[in-house]
This record gives sequence, structure tokens and C-alpha cells, in this order.
Amino acid sequence: MVQLRCVCLLLMVAPVALAGDWPQWLGPKRDGGTDEKVKAWEEAPKVLWKLPVGAGHSVPVVADGRVFVHAQLPGKEAEEVIAVDATTGKEIWRQNYTRAPYKSVLNTGPQSTPVVSGGKLFTFGITGVLTCFDASGGKQLWQTDVYKTFKADLPRFGVCCSPLVVGNRVLVPVGGKGAGVVAFDTEKGAVQWQALDDPASTASPVLVAGINGPDVVFMTSLRLVALNPLDGEVSWEYPLVFQPAGASPTPLVVGDKLFASTMTNGTTAIRIGKKEDKPAADQVWQEKEMKGYFSSGTSANKERLYLITNTLKPIPSAALTCVDLKTGKQLWARRGVGYFHAAPLRTGDGNLLVLSDSGSLTLVADDPKEYRELARAKVCGGTLTGMAFSDGKLFVRDAKEVTALRLND
Repeated sequence: MVQLRCVCLLLMVAPVALAGDWPQWLGPKRDGGTDEKVKAWEEAPKVLWKLPVGAGHSVPVVADGRVFVHAQLPGKEAEEVIAVDATTGKEIWRQNYTRAPYKSVLNTGPQSTPVVSGGKLFTFGITGVLTCFDASGGKQLWQTDVYKTFKADLPRFGVCCSPLVVGNRVLVPVGGKGAGVVAFDTEKGAVQWQALDDPASTASPVLVAGINGPDVVFMTSLRLVALNPLDGEVSWEYPLVFQPAGASPTPLVVGDKLFASTMTNGTTAIRIGKKEDKPAADQVWQEKEMKGYFSSGTSANKERLYLITNTLKPIPSAALTCVDLKTGKQLWARRGVGYFHAAPLRTGDGNLLVLSDSGSLTLVADDPKEYRELARAKVCGGTLTGMAFSDGKLFVRDAKEVTALRLND
């Protein structure tokens, strides 16, 4: 069993690492980082192309020289996927599908970020339509409406969680009795297993190294829970205070530690290990005032975390917070990097690219002593979306378009 689980890990990681692209939520390793270095710019980064798109907070993904964008078809209860050349922005293919009606004052387009794996593109629409496309030509291979299939209630903010592919399974949180998490076969879309009764949160799943092989960790509105990706068996769990809104950032994995933030619990660090020869998770530290709303952080190295922490009252504000990874001590905090949201991306030299919700891009030095800006530029309109980085190019999205910027020659 341990060997099979290790094979699953290799099947997931190998294509991602070799591609050197940005094929999923939070990048190649789902940790908000790239190995590419970024120099401070003196003039605003060059715009390579712009692509008009419909509504959505889904982050573009990049694989094999192509950018894939998931968006709502303007004025229709339908969503589309657009594939374009990463260098020129030239359209390669475009496909759309209908969905159930969805209304919201916040956003009516896809919020989940697609994932590319094994030549396939998986998208998860705001109403729960999970679709598999051939990434090369755009042919729809299979599709399922998960909330209709499992008779579950759509989360308060619609579908926010991004799928995770492990081997020949694509895993998504659904929520509801017996379908808290569901694994689908990547080839045909058949259900491989389903587990838990927990409601889904906005956090996406992450892969961790367990004592018996890789586990997939989901943050529900009740707990952190690690599942065997082969059969859904629970490896360990860590309880959280109930979060009725279900809003929380994706957990960060650094070595044998996992860092989870919510507005209710603040930030908690847990160590993944074993107790009485069974997998277990124990608290290392907790900082209740270090609250996270929905913006996911990153780690500079095995010494520091960079989190987006939030205050919602009396006036909403997002801060970039530098944290000692071992102790949870706040080293510094830069207030006002965003209103509700900011998106950090760790570069290959450990510095940070930070995109504010006003559309400003800042290069910030990795410095445990103070916040230090290296460069700044206005790169897009207001946005609640993260970034993708591949081959020296940065891809950002606002309410009207996707913009490709050249950061490295």
C-alpha cells in the first residue's frame, strides 16, 4: 500500500516539475512559488498581450506554452475555457458549456483554478460542473454536475476550491453527507471514492508526505483532515472551531509542518507525525490574532512564512505579514497591501511579487527585519485573483481581461 501511494505521488509531481510551468492553483508545487528569479524593474513591465474575458476569479494556468483561462460567457448561464499561446496571446481553441443559473453580487464567473495534468485540463465551475478537456485540442472528454449528482447544497460563495490531481484521480471537495470529498477517475469521470460529511470551505486541498505515503489534506469548515488519495481513508484529523462562512486560505505545507489560517482560529501550525505508531497531527503554535480571510500565503524558506492577514472591522484591510516559521512570532507586518485581498508569489531568489486588489504589483525583498520594496508598477484593474508565472512571464487577471507581462528577458 505504501508503494502504491508513493507511485501516486510521483505520477502527480513528475509531469508538473518537468514542465516548469504553472499548471495549477498556487503553481507547480502548490506552494505559491517559482524557481525563476525576478530582477527589480526600473520601468513598468512590458505588456506582451491582453485577452478580453468574462467574469471570474479563476487564475490562468500555463502548460506546454499555452495559457488556459476559465470564465463566464458574458450575459449567459454558461462558462467557457480559452486556450491561447503564452507568448503571443493567439487563440488556439475555445469551448463552452451551460450551467445552472447562478446569481451573486460578488462574482458570477468561475472561482476555482483549473489544473493541467497528463495532457488533460480539469475545470470546476462556480455551480459545480466538473469538466475534463483534452488540453491540446480542446475536446470535452467528460463532464459531471457534482451538486446535482450528490444532491448537495452549493457553498455560500459558490465553488471556490481548485481540483487536485493525484495519479489517475481528480479530487474535489463537494460537501454534504457522504460527499465531503469525492475522487473521480481522470479518464472517464467515474467516482472512485467519496468520504466525509463535512461542509466544504473555500480552501483548496494540498498534498503532504504522510508516514505511510502521501496524503491529501482538506480544510473543511470543521477541521483539517488528511485522506489516503487511493481510497479516501482518514489518516489523521485536527479539529478547528466551526467557520460558518467557510472562508479560509489554502493551507501551506513546509517540510513536516502545515500552516492553516482562518478568521476564527487565526493561524495554527501543526506538525505531521505519528502517535502510538499511527499518523497524527499535533499543534506547534497558534496565533489567534493572525487571521486570514481567503488570500493564500507562501513561504520564503524553512525559516519564514509570508501570510496575508486581515481585519474586517471597522474598515477592511489586508496586510503582508512576515512570520517566524518555528515560533509563530510576527517579525513585521505591512498594513494596507490590499483592501480585502492581495496575492503573494515567491520568486526563485526568495523575494515576493505581491499583487494588490487595486492592481498594483510590488517586488518585496525577503527580509526578516523590515518590509522593503524593490519595485512597483500598476499592471491591471481591480482584482481578487492570484497570478501565474512561467518562463519569465507573469499572467494577471482583472474584471475585463487577462494581461501577460514580461518580467524576465
